[in-house]
Amino acid sequence: MTASDHLFERSWLRAWQTLHATPPQGLKQALLAAYAEPQRHYHTLQHLSECLAHFETVAYQARHPGEVEIALWFHDAVYDVKGKDNELRSARWAAQVLGNSGVDEAACRRVQALIMATCHESTPEDDEARLLVDIDLAILGAAPDRFAEYDSQVRAEYAWVPRPIYALKRRQVLKGFLQRKTIYATSHFHALLEQQARSNLQRAVA
Repeated sequence: MTASDHLFERSWLRAWQTLHATPPQGLKQALLAAYAEPQRHYHTLQHLSECLAHFETVAYQARHPGEVEIALWFHDAVYDVKGKDNELRSARWAAQVLGNSGVDEAACRRVQALIMATCHESTPEDDEARLLVDIDLAILGAAPDRFAEYDSQVRAEYAWVPRPIYALKRRQVLKGFLQRKTIYATSHFHALLEQQARSNLQRAVA
């Protein structure tokens, strides 16, 4: 088993144990297969493993760590590069599975809200959503080589968009993060990644 395989195994078991529920047979394999779909280049098993690894360092900060962890598993479960409702479909899948597994309705709603926060339309007010969103955005503060790889991976997912249009839209997105007062809403990720993220983004939009 690879390091990522071990991470997936312990994360999956921990999340469901913390939720006091048993996952449907084959669900883990279905999710891993989803992240391995051929249209994906960034939203892949690599991204999932990076998110789960970051979560392990900050799980103690979450009020409902099982909910945050399972939300990470599902947050990009549905990924249609031309779709406008990936987060919504991912959230609905998660809620359906959790509800059918005996997880209470309030927890299902919280997991749905966590996944919807990864639309990144604004900084969440909820502390756990802030934690999850910072994990999802941790790639912006990655080492320069990994950030460059990420940038290329995103471009590959949008290979169908003409280069001039893509360059314009991508620059707008990245400048949007730079224009925020802070990219990261939690003290942990702000201290760890804010400076590197701004350096990466400034280089990308130059």
